Amino acid sequence: MTQAAAPAPTCDVAVIGCGPVGATLANLLGLCGLRATVLEREARAYHLPRAVHFDDEAMRVFQTIGLSEPILPHVTLSPGMRFVDAEGRLVLDWSRSAALTPMGWHLSYRFHQPDLEAVLNTGLARWPSVDVRHRCDVYAIDQDHDGVRVRYEDLATGKLEELRAAYVVGCDGARSLVRRFIGSGMDDLGFHERWLVVDVLLKRDRSDLGDYSIQHCNPQRPATYIRGTGNRRRWEITVLPHEDAFAVSQPARTWELLAPWITPDDADIERAAVYTFHSTIAERWRNGRLLLAGDSAHQTPPFLGQGMCAGIRDAANLAWKLQHVIAGRAGDNLLDTYQSERAPHVREFIELAIRLGGLINTKATEQGLAAGIAHKDAPAKLEVKKPLLGPGLAAGAATLTGTVAPQFTLRDGGRSDDTVGNGFALLADTAFARDMTAVDRAALATAAITVLDGADATGLDDWLGGHGLRAVLMRPDRYVLGAVRRGHDTELQDLAALLTALDGATQVPTAA
Repeated sequence: MTQAAAPAPTCDVAVIGCGPVGATLANLLGLCGLRATVLEREARAYHLPRAVHFDDEAMRVFQTIGLSEPILPHVTLSPGMRFVDAEGRLVLDWSRSAALTPMGWHLSYRFHQPDLEAVLNTGLARWPSVDVRHRCDVYAIDQDHDGVRVRYEDLATGKLEELRAAYVVGCDGARSLVRRFIGSGMDDLGFHERWLVVDVLLKRDRSDLGDYSIQHCNPQRPATYIRGTGNRRRWEITVLPHEDAFAVSQPARTWELLAPWITPDDADIERAAVYTFHSTIAERWRNGRLLLAGDSAHQTPPFLGQGMCAGIRDAANLAWKLQHVIAGRAGDNLLDTYQSERAPHVREFIELAIRLGGLINTKATEQGLAAGIAHKDAPAKLEVKKPLLGPGLAAGAATLTGTVAPQFTLRDGGRSDDTVGNGFALLADTAFARDMTAVDRAALATAAITVLDGADATGLDDWLGGHGLRAVLMRPDRYVLGAVRRGHDTELQDLAALLTALDGATQVPTAA
């Protein structure tokens, strides 16, 4: 007896979870024209603060999905972070420049997560191909050769429902159900600490608290102060091993812990809760048609403010790859480059956050000194360089492969990403673009690669020349896939390699 074929998928991608990462991914999928169904257990976005920081690269992703301008009124720029010892002496200075970075945005933004989620969720309504379903509790996921069956309970009606998707992405947090169905364990990087997180609303001016985030490296009770948007302020205070989590979060005890900085006359407590900060990375981010993103794939201590940023990078890396695979423009193995590229990148950030946590928790900064991130006699200045992507897609010259390409200002004052759109772009110097043949341009057009050259983009010629390059191929997530080196024969060879790069995407070459 012939077995009946599985029904065709009703959507291209099912996104489980509609927090900032899930909503960003769904916006990117909508931008790609993919049919996406978002299943979110809660009726609405969580109303209290959680994440409070994102960086220039995250804002660039928000620009890509057309939401940077609506987000701007809801953020404030952060001047950076300072680490002080128990006597208030500056140990480490991590100031952020007020100038725009090469990404075209500022390096550090503070925000109120419900405000950000409101913008992201409103943005989802723009995409006819995106269906958001709230109060849907997923309980089973079964994949076969042709797709994935997702079963869930509609909590509004009590009915058991199901859908079929070509792929499922779990953006469902640290306790991810999708991760369980993938069968992935967690790589434990060793940091697990309880901290009391207290969000307050100021009732009167306390400008003396300052705009810098302050890490109080007090061996008796390490703590962090964070300036939020408007009148919002946050303290994160270490919970000692013998302390009870419930007791320490009660108002009277919380005010005792806040006493060095504020009193009930200054502010109202919006939320006080004990969280355990973890440092873990999922061992497997993919099993066939199931994938992970955000906290489902990794958790980090908060000391770098990179938790949500990492998830936004996941979404940007994964969305265009899903688009190319589903459209048949690349083999399914392109999705293997997702974890191979992203996992080493996020690991570097987590390991640095752990080292900073060691400094905050140290006694007399010995651990910080040993880690090489603090000095005895003068405050060190911390500069964080963004890691390279791990091994993944590469073609042509690998000089800049795995780095983020800058965003350039156009001659008319616009931003280059807005011209390039959500696709591949060849960033070429003026002479190289002028000398390209009609055959080259036709090949680029066939591959849906936009050409942006130095005649239109201020500083592009200088940037390429400084690296000894004539052009780079930038991916939709703004990372460099490969480059064209100087030298006639080399240029022809490198350009040909870039034009066929995705034809070879069923393999995983090694990045530089």
